[in-house]
Formats: sequence, structure tokens, C-alpha cells
Amino acid sequence: MNKLTFSYLMAISIFLFSSCSGKTDLDANMDTTQDAAMENVYTLSTKQFESSDMELGTMVLDTFHEIVNANGMFNVPPENRATVSSYFGGTVKNLKLLTGERVKKGQVLFYLENPEYVQLQQDFLEAKGQLTYLKSDYERQKNLVQDNVTSQKNYLKAESDYVVTNVKVEALSKKLALMNIDSKLLSLDNIRSAIAILSPINGYVTEVAVTQGTFLNPAQPAISIVDTDHMHLELNIFEKDLAKIDIGQSLQFRIQDDVSHEYQASVYLVNKTIDPEKRTVGVHCHLKDVKQTKKFTPGMYVEADIYTTTLSKMALPLDALVEIDGNHYVLVLQSRSDTGYVFTKKMVRTGLSNTLQIEILNSQDFEEDAQFLVKGSFNLITE
Repeated sequence: MNKLTFSYLMAISIFLFSSCSGKTDLDANMDTTQDAAMENVYTLSTKQFESSDMELGTMVLDTFHEIVNANGMFNVPPENRATVSSYFGGTVKNLKLLTGERVKKGQVLFYLENPEYVQLQQDFLEAKGQLTYLKSDYERQKNLVQDNVTSQKNYLKAESDYVVTNVKVEALSKKLALMNIDSKLLSLDNIRSAIAILSPINGYVTEVAVTQGTFLNPAQPAISIVDTDHMHLELNIFEKDLAKIDIGQSLQFRIQDDVSHEYQASVYLVNKTIDPEKRTVGVHCHLKDVKQTKKFTPGMYVEADIYTTTLSKMALPLDALVEIDGNHYVLVLQSRSDTGYVFTKKMVRTGLSNTLQIEILNSQDFEEDAQFLVKGSFNLITE
């Protein structure tokens, strides 16, 4: 009897002990869950909200671009770049140009002087003078041979002399034109020993390669001129991005010394060859506002973002998100009263972004009219 009573009492003790232990573990788990829930809840008074300049906002549909990064520089078309030289050698005179100076097409840049210019003009005037007599003699011999008054030999001789001299006059006239001398206006009274070198285009002087008094050889570069009125962008993209680029796509670019300002352009041409060493492809782009070309200089380095695809996505302002250990969190408004606000911290998954907004991939996890703390989240969460 004593043994049975003892066993019965032991069984009751074990049962009671187990019951007490289970209740303690459950209470502990409940306390932990409640603590975790409280950590994700933030309560603010109306005064705190207003004094911290906090703001509420909703998730909106915003535009995002898939972009291809590119870099390159400003350039001008070949017809807007000129190197000034001369077909004839001579000594440089009256050179007063400075680098950066604006010149107009047809403007005299400097003069070249050479005694050979005088000889060329003399030869032209002499040949031109002979041509009048030879033409008259040719026509006279032509009439005489038709009337059988003169021999065919005299007629052919007159014709040959006239044709040869006429060719000489035309050839000398072309040479004078290359010297910027109008043969029609040339006479004995205006033979000159110096010729004017004219600007072939409008633009700015970028290099002066000669000095006053030096001898300029034929075809030797003397002045370099660039017309910046039609500048364009020459960008480079990687081979892997070629399939994404198409004519007409918009892009934004920045110059190296002022990345805070962005300018607009569009793709005009895409090169069909790939650089075998760099594995890049050239992309020719035109500025959307041609008036902005005055701000830039050929050779200036730029960085660009080419918009390849435009998408509309649900997004929040960048300031609404707080990144912690690689995860992004937002504060969602749970309740609002006259005395304050209650927010709950929620994790979000992010996608595309622009300068102001960021895509929320799990936007379906929130109510359509849900309000978020879009200004002041960082200080509140990280405190």
C-alpha cells in the first residue's frame, strides 16, 4: 500500500512539473514574438512628426529606363574641320591670327610672297596678248583655205598656234585661281608679288603652325580651323550592348568637369564595325538643342546613358527606403490620430531606379492607398 501511494504521488509530481515547464517555454516564445513585433512599430507624436519635417506619400506609377552606359567625346563632321595650306611656296607676311580667334569663310588669314608669282602672272598676260593675234590669224587662214587662196599647211599652222596658246592661257588662269588671283581682272597695272591665303570655312582657329617671315612650303599645314556649329557626340559602347542600341533612342550625357548638369541627345548612326582590341562599337549622336554646342569644345570627354527600353513601374521616392545589411525597409502608416502616428517597418524588394524614384517589386504586398513615410525614415529606423 505504501509503495502504490508513493508511485502515485511521484506520477502527479512529474505531471505537474512538466506542465509548469511547458507553460514557461510558451510564455517565453510569446514574449519574444511580442518584442519583435514591438521593434517594428514606431510611434510618433504630431509634434515630433512636424518638427522633423517628415512627409507622407503613396506608391505611384513612374517611368524607368533600361540604360546602356557609354563614353566618348565631342567631335565635328569632316567638312567642319580644315587645315589651311598653299599650293605654292612663299614667305609668310601679315600673320596676325591668335588661337581661338573667330574667322569667316573667305577672310584673309595671311599673305605669301614669292617672286615666282610675278613670273606666272607675266606668262599669263603674254599668252593672253598673243591669243588675240593668233585667233585673228587662225580665222583669216580658215577663210583663205576655203577660197583656195592659201595652202592647207599655213591653215594648220595657224590653227595649231591658236589652240596651243589658248590651252596655255586657260591653264595659267587655273593656276592663278589657285593663288586667289582673278585672271579676268589681272592687268599690267595690278601684277602682285604676294598672294592672299583665305579661310575655307567659318570657324575658330585651333592652331597656328607658322610664324611671320618663315617660308611656307607647298602643302605644308599653316592654320587649323574648326567650325563648332554642328558638333556631335562620338560615343563607344561594348560589343555585348550592340543589340540594344537603335537609331532614334534618347540619351543623357554629362561632361567630365560638371556631372551635375545633364544634356539631351539622340542616336543618329551606329557603326557597323567592332574595334578588335577594345571590343567596342562607335555610336554617332546628335544634340537635341543645337544652341548648346556653344558650351562645348571638340575633344571634350563625356559620359552618357542611352535609354534602350522605357517601362512603367510602381515606385516610391528614394528617401522612403532605408538599407540595412543589404535589405531595404520602408515605414508604412498603420494609424493616424490627432495626437500622433503609428508606423510599421516592412521589407521591400527593389528593381529599377532613376534620380528620384525606385521600383518596388513586391508592391502587391501593400494596399493600393497605403501611405509611407517618404521623408525622415532613415533617422527614425537607425536611431
